[in-house]
Amino acid sequence: MMASFGHGTRRHPRSRGRTWSRTGPDRATLGIIGVICAVAGFFALGIVLGPAAIVCGWLAMGRNWAGSRPVTAVVALVLGAIDTLLALVVLAGATTSGYGMF
Repeated sequence: MMASFGHGTRRHPRSRGRTWSRTGPDRATLGIIGVICAVAGFFALGIVLGPAAIVCGWLAMGRNWAGSRPVTAVVALVLGAIDTLLALVVLAGATTSGYGMF
């Protein structure tokens, strides 16, 4: 029983179980990954990389709209949205191009 000799758990009550895991990528890394996905999505697989850029940008912003936002997170979010919309337009145009009036 070492707890009675000053080795109790009251010194750091939130050291276990209540803090966030620091093993994942930080916000700056997520913003850079989002920008890379968005730029690559303009050239290939825009329907996949666009939403991935949106998710990375959203997570890099801290999952809220308020407060300070890193520039890379906003760029990833906006370019990912543009990329997704362009991919959807291309897919919609590809499905109706052969079945017109001619």
